[in-house]
Parts: sequence; C-alpha cells; structure tokens
Amino acid sequence: MISKTQISKRATRKRNIEIVESINLAKKNNLLDLAKKLSAPKSQYKSVNLDVLDKFEDDKVLVIGKVLGSGDINKKISVSAFGFSEQAKEKLKKAGCEIKSIKEEISKNKDLKGVKIIG
Repeated sequence: MISKTQISKRATRKRNIEIVESINLAKKNNLLDLAKKLSAPKSQYKSVNLDVLDKFEDDKVLVIGKVLGSGDINKKISVSAFGFSEQAKEKLKKAGCEIKSIKEEISKNKDLKGVKIIG
C-alpha cells in the first residue's frame, strides 16, 4: 500500500491539471488504490478499445488512460477516462453511452460504487 504522502509527491511531478485534481479528489475520498494508479507514470496508463468495454458486465467503467475506437459497443454504459479518441466518442454517443472525465465520476460517485476500474 502506498501512503498519502507518497501519492502527493508523485502528484507534484504531474503537469496535467486534470490528472492532479483527479489524484487529489481520489485521495480526499480515501480511494488510495485509485490515487496510486492515477499518480503512476503515464506509460502505465492503459489504452482500451470499445470491443473490450462491450464485454464487461458492468454498466459503469472507469479507464485509467484512453478509450480508443476499435470495435463496436452494443450497450449503454457510463465510461470515464482521461481521453477518448474522436472515433470512440462518436461510437459511444451513437450507442447512447455517457462519457465523463475521471474527475467528474469521482465527484458524483464519491466511493465509486458499482464502477469497474480498468488500468
């Protein structure tokens, strides 16, 4: 387990304000595993295709990284991530999915109940 102090030190190295705010929000809500993953080097972030998201049973998914547009999605889900490719955004909107940033998801659902974390 990583301490809040270590997470804070890692967050100071980040240059993206959205990522820093997400880390601080996760830390504030005692989501230390999520804060640890968010504060990790960007090379450890995942890129997930839509066909992978379509296989999950969960209706709320949080991707620590970027959602790419390869494949199709055939169900309505709520997807939170740092980034979405243009093709992924189009396909998700066409399927009626909800697109949010990680910061928005943590703000609305403070303990992330029912959310599958990928990354």
